[in-house]
Amino acid sequence: MSDNKSDGPQEPDNQQDEDAIAFAQGLFELARNGGTGPLNVMLEAGVPVDIRTNTGDSLLKLACSNGHQDTARLLLDKGADPNLSNDQLQTPLTSAVHRDDRDIVNLLLEAGAGVDSRPAGGRTALMVAAMLNRVGMTERLLAAGADKTLKDGDGQSALDLARAMGAEDTIRLLSK
Repeated sequence: MSDNKSDGPQEPDNQQDEDAIAFAQGLFELARNGGTGPLNVMLEAGVPVDIRTNTGDSLLKLACSNGHQDTARLLLDKGADPNLSNDQLQTPLTSAVHRDDRDIVNLLLEAGAGVDSRPAGGRTALMVAAMLNRVGMTERLLAAGADKTLKDGDGQSALDLARAMGAEDTIRLLSK
């Protein structure tokens, strides 16, 4: 018998997998924390711009969820999909609306995010704004052409959702 490891089945080397996971986690942290410069270096080196977490969050979604406009702009300039949703049916635009971040909403809309874009069964940005009683955001989305008659997977329109949440200001606005 030989002590040479090449004679028998090899134990998998998990170090490469662990290194890849750690690398990806670092990328996601850069997007979450607004690490625009280092993230740019990684994208220039060939990292896919639409890489996603295990819950489907794209780099752009993470940047928008955390209010990092410069990072969001970089990702959009590199070709990130502004309509890519996560496993919870959220898009970068709905995340920015949830934050009430008008600058990022404007950036996304200017970059081609669909004002009514959402995955099947999901809520539009207008629905989110209406539910949260965000009058200024609701007005902005309506001005961008948001369709207030669309319904979510439960058959609820923006007005229905505003009513369910007691969002009186957006109820008045959407009832016009």
